[in-house]
Amino acid sequence: MKKWIIIIAVVGLLGYAVYDFFGNQTDESAEEEDANVGIEKGDMAPDFELETLDGGKVKLSDLRGEKVMINFWATWCPPCRAEMPDIQKFHENEEGTIVSVNLTDTENSVRNVEDFIDEYDITFDVLSDPDSSIGTKYEAQALPTSYLINTKGEIHNIAVGPLNYEQMVQAFDEMD
Repeated sequence: MKKWIIIIAVVGLLGYAVYDFFGNQTDESAEEEDANVGIEKGDMAPDFELETLDGGKVKLSDLRGEKVMINFWATWCPPCRAEMPDIQKFHENEEGTIVSVNLTDTENSVRNVEDFIDEYDITFDVLSDPDSSIGTKYEAQALPTSYLINTKGEIHNIAVGPLNYEQMVQAFDEMD
């Protein structure tokens, strides 16, 4: 009887050791993948999905393979107003994708955003961040803040403050 108890205990311990070994390897692999996601230069940009003002959806990971500028802004922000014509010009004349994220909960109303789009003749999609959760994830505390994402989905550069057209062109030319 004691012999069987010892055999069962040894088999149980061996089984647990195998489970623990392979279970931890899987956890470590997941941690390694997660370790690459962040908001610093060289990190994989955190994925998100937001609605456009006209009801469509944009998911950042769906844009992998393209050069992307994520631009966080608000209508009440004077530097954002100054930057927007250059973003529109870039959108019209250059290769690259603009992901324009309006921090909608900082606005007086969605109507202000719609009026802004009309006033500046914006033709690219404007995404609504209704609770600023994506802006918070990307630490977009000063506006405008732009993240330049390369074709691999990695953060190539971060710009706090407005960019002009030439800076946008140069930044996109430097990316792969």
